[in-house]
Amino acid sequence: MIDQDVLRHDFSAHLAKIAEFTNDELIPAEPEMVDDGAVPQRILDRMAALGLFGISIPRRYGGLGWTMEQQVRLTFEFTRASCVYRSRFSTVIGLCSQAILDHGTEAQRQEMLPAMATGDLVMAFALTEEEAGSDAAHLRTTAIRDGGDYLVSGSKRYITNGAWADAFLTFARTDPGEPGAAGVSALIVDARAPGVTTELPRYMNGHAEAPVAEIRFQDVRAGSERLLGGVEGRGLKMALRGINHARLHVAATCVGQATRMLEETTAHVTGREQFGGPLADLGAVRSTLGESYAELEAGRALVIECARTFDQGEIPRHRIAAAKLYCSEMAGKVADRCVQLLGGAGIVGPHPVPRMWRDVRALRIYEGSSPIHQRNLGRAMIEQVGADGTLPDTFRR
Repeated sequence: MIDQDVLRHDFSAHLAKIAEFTNDELIPAEPEMVDDGAVPQRILDRMAALGLFGISIPRRYGGLGWTMEQQVRLTFEFTRASCVYRSRFSTVIGLCSQAILDHGTEAQRQEMLPAMATGDLVMAFALTEEEAGSDAAHLRTTAIRDGGDYLVSGSKRYITNGAWADAFLTFARTDPGEPGAAGVSALIVDARAPGVTTELPRYMNGHAEAPVAEIRFQDVRAGSERLLGGVEGRGLKMALRGINHARLHVAATCVGQATRMLEETTAHVTGREQFGGPLADLGAVRSTLGESYAELEAGRALVIECARTFDQGEIPRHRIAAAKLYCSEMAGKVADRCVQLLGGAGIVGPHPVPRMWRDVRALRIYEGSSPIHQRNLGRAMIEQVGADGTLPDTFRR
C-alpha cells in the first residue's frame, strides 16, 4: 500500500523523499543484502510504501502517474544504490504495466494495474527462450485453444522476477501455422497455476541478490479473458510498448550507477596517499575522472531528452535505443576505470564499486544487447537516409 503522504506529494517532494530513502536506507542496507543473498523484506515493503512500484501507473489506476521525465529523474536517484533493488520492481513499472496500460482491455487494467501500483501484484515479462532472445519472433512456447481456455506449454529463461512474480505476461504462439511474429500473442498466466514451475540458476555473474529464473509451462490453463487486449497475433507489437519504456529506464539506471561509482572513487583517490600525496593530485587520475564525468553527463542529457520527447506523445524508439546503447557502454567503461583507480581495493574487500562493476555488466545485455542495437540503428539510418536524406528520429523533423 502506498503511504497517503506519498500520494499527496508533488513531484519535487517525492524526488526528495526518494533521494533521502536512497541515502539513509538503500545504500546502508547493501552489505546486509549481499550477506543474505536477497533484498531484505523491510526494504521491499518500504519501496512499495514510497510508491516505487507505481511511478509509471496513472493515478486513475492507483499509481503516482509521473511523466517519463520524472520517472527517469527518480531512477537517477534510486539507482545510486545497487541496481539489484530496482530489479525487484522494474518489470512492474515498465515491461508489464505499460503493455497492459496501452493494449489491455479496460477490465484487465482495472483488475491488475491498481494491485501492481501498490506492489501487491508483481508481474514478470516472460518473453526470452533458449532459441528466441533478440530474435523473439521465433519463440516456441505455444498457447493452444482448448474450449474457452488456452493451454500454455514451453519454457522461458533469464526472466527477471521470475521466482517472485505472482503472474507472468507470457508470449506464446497461438497460431502454430504462422512461424513469425504474426502468430505470437500475449497472455497473463497465474504463477501458481498447475503446470508452472520455476528454477533459479546456480550461478549469477552480477545481480546475485535478485537472480533471474527459468520458467516451464506444461499444459497451463489460462482463460480467454487472460489474452491481452482480447486479440491474438499482436503479442510482439504489444511487447514493444513495455520494452521501449523499460529500455529508457535501463539507460537511466546506467546513469545512476555511474554517478555512484564516480562519487565513491573520487572520495577514495582524494583520501588515498601515494607518492607523497593524495592519488587525486596525479594528472592521470584527474584526466580519468574528468573524461568519465563528461561521458556520464552526456548520457544523462540524452536520457532526459528522450524522456521529454516521449512525454510529447512520440516514442523516439531509435533515440531510446541509442540512449540505452550509449549509457550501458558508458557505465561499463566508468566501472572499469573506477576499479582500476581503486587498485587492490577494487579486487579485494567489501568496497561497493567492484560489486557494481559486476552488476552493470549485465546492463549491456538487458533490453537488447549492444550489438543488436548497433545493428538495428545502422539499418534504420541506411533506410531513413535512403528515403529522405535524414537520420531516424532526427531533430531536423
